[in-house]
Amino acid sequence: MPTSDPFHEGERLLQERAGERDVAQRNGGLVGDAIPTRAIPFLAEQRMLAVGSVDEQGDPSASVLFGARGLAVSPDGRSVVIDRTRIDTSLDDPVWSNLRVGGDVGLLAIELASRRRLRINGSVRALDARRVEVTVHQAYPNCPKYIQRRHVRENPAAQPPQERRDAAGTLLDAARTMFVEHADTLFVASRHPTRGVDMSHRGGAPGFVRVLDPRRLRIPDYRGNGMFNTLGNFVVDDRAALVFLDFDRGILLQMTGTVTLQFNEAEDSHQPTGGTGRYWDFHLARWLEVPILTKLAWELLDFSPYNPRAFE
Repeated sequence: MPTSDPFHEGERLLQERAGERDVAQRNGGLVGDAIPTRAIPFLAEQRMLAVGSVDEQGDPSASVLFGARGLAVSPDGRSVVIDRTRIDTSLDDPVWSNLRVGGDVGLLAIELASRRRLRINGSVRALDARRVEVTVHQAYPNCPKYIQRRHVRENPAAQPPQERRDAAGTLLDAARTMFVEHADTLFVASRHPTRGVDMSHRGGAPGFVRVLDPRRLRIPDYRGNGMFNTLGNFVVDDRAALVFLDFDRGILLQMTGTVTLQFNEAEDSHQPTGGTGRYWDFHLARWLEVPILTKLAWELLDFSPYNPRAFE
């Protein structure tokens, strides 16, 4: 629900623990109950939208939608309309069964080529087969850190699969372990019982996420805006969802599970945190691998200069 205080108890706890309460309060001034006017055209130009939703049991799901410009627009800054007719993503994605009137939703509009992103948290006001209307509760721009710069273009030669090649499981096999440990981009959905769903980006050099065993991943927590939106949610509710992207092969790897936070850890030379000493372990419940059903293609331009580098 909308509130005058942009931070909940989990966020404030971690801000104090990390000694970043002052930084958070300064950056918290960016958080508003409407999309900034200058960001409305940016939203309408995007062809990629990360979406966090929850099922009827309150378990989060993380999805990424692709399609034509205008797939998400804001007519007034107070609402977002998702045009389902402009979306290429499969209708079997869990997001479509999760979205319901009154349900929480987290959106992240991201333009990889410019490293710009806009976070929107809200609730579903109306939906039908053609559109989803979302009421905005919080909106603010994010910094460009840790985004790998990619140029998106049309690929007319691309042909959507004639049949779905979904795979699913509860343990990571060799193929999915390799997928994770080569990834440089993921999105994470988290939730708070009263503040709703949040969708966030995580990025790093390929291999920044490690598979500790077939049921557990370890993800470093780099220095950010000091607000601790995602980790703050985990303090209150440890359920989470991830989605990894393989831009070259056109595949999404979606996961659901729970999280435990690790603080004051020794810096791992192969998985550095950039000095924070913070990691979070994701305990896998289930994974689903699906093709990206779009004719878009991505060209890697460069990695983020902020990515911590492994050292010996």
